[in-house]
Amino acid sequence: MDVDTRLLRYFVAVAEEGTLTRAAERLFVSQPALTKQIKQLETQLGVRLFSRSHTGMALTEPGRALAERVPALLADWDQALRETKSVASRAACVLRVGFLASAANEATPRIIAAFARRRPGWRADMRQATWSNPSAGLAEGDVDVALLRLPFPGQDALRTAVLFTEPRCVALPEGHPLAARDVIPFRDLWDEPFVAAPPETSWWRDYWLATDERDGHPVSIGAVTDQPDDWLSAIANGYGIALAPASAARFYARPGVAYRPVSGVSPSQVGVAWALADETNPVVQDFVRCCLDNRPRPEETTA
Repeated sequence: MDVDTRLLRYFVAVAEEGTLTRAAERLFVSQPALTKQIKQLETQLGVRLFSRSHTGMALTEPGRALAERVPALLADWDQALRETKSVASRAACVLRVGFLASAANEATPRIIAAFARRRPGWRADMRQATWSNPSAGLAEGDVDVALLRLPFPGQDALRTAVLFTEPRCVALPEGHPLAARDVIPFRDLWDEPFVAAPPETSWWRDYWLATDERDGHPVSIGAVTDQPDDWLSAIANGYGIALAPASAARFYARPGVAYRPVSGVSPSQVGVAWALADETNPVVQDFVRCCLDNRPRPEETTA
């Protein structure tokens, strides 16, 4: 019998979290979709894996037997897959670099140029990820290294180094009354509708809504987007406002959208991340060194 490893990952998440809600947040999927996948796995195996109740999901005896074996099986498969992809990349002299949005700002071309000098014949293949994948494919082994906003879900299982810190600003419709201000206190934005990332992004969504910095004040969602272009359109069309890194004012300038500094909200960090298994990978470490040696200059980290 062949079982999709994706179903096994869903099973492990539910087994470890104990509830469909927490497991769905961890996996960045909707709860109904997760429920469907668990039922599909039970159907394929012909056994009941969980006892469902209002308090959560408890493993049955067959479920416990499977839970004892699956994590090691998945870890071995992930390592085999990562090594296979890495070998293919090395054979082609390609380093797969994942990134979100503008990556390392104006420093990105310098980093790529420095890597080309350090590794003649190699090419850095830049792969942009959606906001629903905050590790930019690194957690799944789809890239070798990534330029990311820190922290992000699953960061503890990877290695990271901070490249720079920049303030957060607010993006709002050009005609918005608050756009006339030079600096906007974050508290003055609490009642505004916000353009948010999809709910499945969990921590990423909460961070850019600054849910922990509202003193318990509820968030109003005006629109949900997963790509920069859709995000800008929603703001320009007046569906909501959004927090953004200060550099967004340069990288995502658009008619109809104004960026203003915000006080009373924490800054954002950008870092480079790589897998534990690549601590001794000379090509990955060369790229990390290029990132650290070519950090953005101070004038490149403010709006």
